[in-house]
This record gives sequence, structure tokens and C-alpha cells, in this order.
Amino acid sequence: MNVLVIGGGGREHALAWKLAQSPKVQMVYLAPGNGGTALDDRLKNLPMTDMVALRDWALEHKIGLTVVGPEGPLAAGVVDDFRAHGLRVFGPTKAAAQLESSKAFSKSFMQRHGIPTAHFAVFSDAAAAHAHLETTGAPIVVKADGLAAGKGVVVASTLDEAHAAVDFMLADGAFGNALAGGEARVVIEEFLQGEEASFIVMCDGKNVLPLATSQDHKRLQDGDAGPNTGGMGAYSPAPIVTPDVHARAMREVILPTIRGMEKDGIPFTGFLYAGLMIDAHGKVKTLEFNCRMGDPETQPIMARLKTDLLEVLWAATEPAGATGLADMELQWDRRTALGVVLAAHGYPQTPRAGDAIEGIPKEAEDLVVFHAGTRLRDGVLETSGGRVLCVTALADSVRLAQARAYETVHQIQFDGMQFRSDIGFRAVKA
Repeated sequence: MNVLVIGGGGREHALAWKLAQSPKVQMVYLAPGNGGTALDDRLKNLPMTDMVALRDWALEHKIGLTVVGPEGPLAAGVVDDFRAHGLRVFGPTKAAAQLESSKAFSKSFMQRHGIPTAHFAVFSDAAAAHAHLETTGAPIVVKADGLAAGKGVVVASTLDEAHAAVDFMLADGAFGNALAGGEARVVIEEFLQGEEASFIVMCDGKNVLPLATSQDHKRLQDGDAGPNTGGMGAYSPAPIVTPDVHARAMREVILPTIRGMEKDGIPFTGFLYAGLMIDAHGKVKTLEFNCRMGDPETQPIMARLKTDLLEVLWAATEPAGATGLADMELQWDRRTALGVVLAAHGYPQTPRAGDAIEGIPKEAEDLVVFHAGTRLRDGVLETSGGRVLCVTALADSVRLAQARAYETVHQIQFDGMQFRSDIGFRAVKA
């Protein structure tokens, strides 16, 4: 069959790359795709971003399955629209995607259903938010309520930083949440100590299938210094997620979320990503939910997945009453996968586009370079976004996967290239 992947980042490249390996797949289309997917004979780009036009195209071309990568189309209701027209699609509905598209909704949901998370308060009035900060002190976390393309969270170590974040998020309405009538709101929550991990599962509305564990590196610079980014690298599996922590995450976070959504009349289908904070005693609290695969976690997770992804997604999108994911099991490569993000000059604030990229090696059994912010222009591959590439390597240990990935990183060149040299450092120290 023909499959459609909506999106054009590194996550979508990795999903399409894995789907194309299925013997049941004839062609994987990406809308809009990127420079790397344009160079792969197994994949085909569609220069389309209008979701109605894309739906009509999918109907006309008898697309067997659609997978939605990014949060924007999910929050806009692309799954509802595709389903209403009889198309098979994997992802959450607009109502279910509020777990990500509204942090206020998400926090209230967690509170209502007893899911462990940080203490919080929601404000639309700047004066009230500032007054609250004075009573809580710092460190403190300030989050924009709606989708903010990775720029909506400030971990403030001082009150001055926290006050500035409130002003930035509430002042000009740039972060107004359409789900709240366009009103800008902030969620102010306690700062949690511990180590973060990404816990991602697949859901069919009732059943849950956990993916391999992973850990992202959010800060721009080595040693977790510098500003927050969309993610500068990731590896899988994550040693911090011990069998006990895994069981606790499923029992205390994932299953209550799926049951709670079902109870609230908005069953969750799609990828559910719980950002967890794990303390020194192995207790977990939920930092956030995403309604999609993480990026760059998808790249190492897909590199390790041995099961046919199409078969799993097909089971997850079976009609109500079918067994769905209940009988599915995932097989994983026993090796560690580690991905290093190469970012553009000026990222994350003002990434520069148009720099020529050279030196990307051919795909190998233990190495694949996934594209994100790239484009082909007049036959030249060049940068087109903040995070440009994710160099992903497989090896028998984190240290060996690190060595393989960085050996490749040093072969690739584009002006202003930024990357961290310590991806996986926590696992190496452990």
C-alpha cells in the first residue's frame, strides 16, 4: 500500500524511513518532507501544507494509512477530518491533542485524575502572575499555555528571569491559545529536582504499547548549559528508566492517563509522550505530555525498532471492537542507538538558512543521518531550519555509539554548524 507521513522534520524522516522497510509498503509520501527525504528513492515528497488539500489528495490516491508527525496539524484537527472522510489515520483527535496543545488543560487533567505532577497555578492576568511569583520564589518554571514551537518553557533560576518570562508570554499575545479563545495564559509550576526521561507509548484508545526508553538533551551546550532547545540529541535505551521506574511510569502515569481520557469521553489514539522527572528514589512526576513522538528521540528509537512499523500502526488503527494493540509485541535491537543533532548558525533564537551541507555519508547498517531542516535547491543540499540533521549510530554500548556518531559528525560540514559533544554523558557516567 501507499502510506502518507504528515510533516517534514527529523521525526517524520525517521518514521518514513522505518515504514519504507515494510514489505507491504509500496511508497511512503511525506508532506512536505525535506531535502533528505527528497534524495531517498523509497520516499517521495509532496509540497503540500494545506490539510484540506492533502486530505483530498489522500482520497484521490487511495492512501492506505496516514501518520501525523507534528503537533500543529493534530491541534488543528487533521485526524478528525481524515477520519470523517473514511481515511485510516494514526494520531489523536483535536480534543485529545489538548494534552499537548493546552498546558492548562493538561495540568488540570492530571490533577483531576491523580497523575503525579508538579504543583501549579494558571494565570491570564500578568499582575496576578507576578504576585504569585513573589510568594513562591525561585527556581520556578513558567510555561506558555498553548503550542509555542519549543519556546514556551522557561526554567527560571531567579525571580527576575521568571518575571521576564511572564511579561514575554502575556504581554503581546504571541502565545495566545486558540483553544482558550485566543487568550494568552501562563502555567507557573514548582521546579522539580531529578533526571528527565522520555517515556513514549502507542495507544489505540484502550490498549497501550510502550516504545523503547530514551533520553533527550534539551540544552544547547555541553553539560546542559545554555538555552532550552527542541532537543540537541538523544539515545535509547535510557538507564535511568530501570524496570521499577518503567513499571511505576506505566502504573502511575500512562495507564491512568489513557483511562482518564476514556472516562472524559475523549479516548486517546496515537503516540503519547510523557516527559518524566525521576527523583533519586525512583519516584516519577510528569513534566508534560506531547501527543506525538519526540524529536530527536524518534531517530534512535526507530533505529532500534526491529518490528514492522506498518503492522503495528495498522493494528492500532483497527475499527472499534478489534483487538488493536492488545496482541502486539515490539522487538528491539539490543544495541544502543545515539543521535547527535547538528543545528544551524544562530539556533535556537535566529537560525540561519541557506548554508550548503557537505560530507553526509551513505547509510550503513549501524549509521543513518536523518534530515530535519534541509532542502534541495538547484541540486544543492542546504540548511532550511534550526535543527538540520541528526546523526544516529548503533553500537554495543553508549560509549561506542557515541564514538561512531561523532566520527561521522566530524565528516559533515556547513557554515555555523553547532552541536553538543557530550550526548549520552549521563549514561556514560552511570
